[in-house]
Order: sequence, then structure tokens, then C-alpha cells
Amino acid sequence: MTAAGVHQSAPGAAPAVAAGPGQAWLRLVWLYLISRRSPGALALIAGFGVLLWVALYWHWNVAGGAAAAMVIPLIVEAGAAAVIAVSTYGPFGEPERATGRWLPYLRLGTAVALTAAAVGALAAGATGGTLPGGFLAMCRNVVGITGVGLLTAAVLGGMLAWAGPMAYLVLTETMLSGGRTSPWVWPTMPPHDLGAALCAAGVFAAGAVLITLRGARESVRD
Repeated sequence: MTAAGVHQSAPGAAPAVAAGPGQAWLRLVWLYLISRRSPGALALIAGFGVLLWVALYWHWNVAGGAAAAMVIPLIVEAGAAAVIAVSTYGPFGEPERATGRWLPYLRLGTAVALTAAAVGALAAGATGGTLPGGFLAMCRNVVGITGVGLLTAAVLGGMLAWAGPMAYLVLTETMLSGGRTSPWVWPTMPPHDLGAALCAAGVFAAGAVLITLRGARESVRD
């Protein structure tokens, strides 16, 4: 009795087709996105775009003047940034870090893609009415607050990364109510302020670098 012919497929079975490099790469990207719940994050970001459209169309506002008109858009921007930051959490921890040489590229690509999706969704939502500060201010705020979230993920972990954008939102609202401004609190600055734009871009770049190289912080429980 020999093992000859064991490697042959059963009669009528479909022939096995080896996946090419392109298919393997697409599968890797898809598995990574699923592990980070990116489809759900995109749905939530789209929901924030709809919320912004409704708020502008129906003129939702907070009593208190021009500064108060920025509160609801800021809440939406910080919410979208928090979703992106939390999506950095992965369930596999060190095994994924040890076996995935493409992992840094996937981290960076996902963070940038979700940030671009947030800017696009909120830009679409802004068609519902007049957005305080316009597109430039919204883009600056989303990019910068997302950077705060990425930094928080690197320090506290992906599960707690929402805390950074929410704390920054409270700080911004406090400064707006007090009539104070700072380039490091860029939503308090005019849309075309170069210093505020550089601060927001710098925070996002720092967060993106940390997430790319280190990923979200892993706790012992993770």
C-alpha cells in the first residue's frame, strides 16, 4: 500500500488556484481593515456628516453669539476624530507586530484614509448651510484633532484614544467662551491663520509617525 496519488484532487473537485501577489495584498489590507473595524468607522464618519448637514440645515445653535455657533461643528469634528483614533486599536497585539512587515504601512494608510474620509464627509455635510470658518477651518480642525487622538492612542491605547479629542474639545470650548485664542488651540483662530494651520499639521504628523512606527499602546490585558 503506497501514498501515490494522494496529492491529487477528488474527482469533480474544483482545481486549486494560487493567489497572486495582488490578491494576497488585497486580502491582507482587507483583513487589517476588518480587525480595526474600519467599515464601522466609515459608517460612523458618514453619520457625523449627516448630523452636520442636519444641524446646519435646521440652524441648530447654542445661545451665546458667534463663538457659540462653532460649538456644534466642533462637536461633530471632534467626534469624527475620536472614531478615527479608536480605530487604531487592534485585538491581536504582539503576534501581529512580530509577523506583519507591512503593518506600519497599513497603520499609516488607514489613518490617512479615514482622515480624508472624515474631511470629505463633513465637507458634504457642510452643504446643508453656512459652516462657521468654512472648509479650510473644518479641514484644519479635523486633521489637528485627529492628530491629538493618534497621540492619545500611542500613549494610552486605542480603547482610550477618544479621550484626547474630547479633552481637546472641552479646552477649545473653554477658550472660546473666554474669548481667548492660541495657535495650539487652532479652532479659536481664523481660518487663514498660518500658525494655527502649522500647529494642527504638526500634531497630526507627530501622531501619524508614532502610530506608524509603534502603533497604539498595548496594555497587559490586551
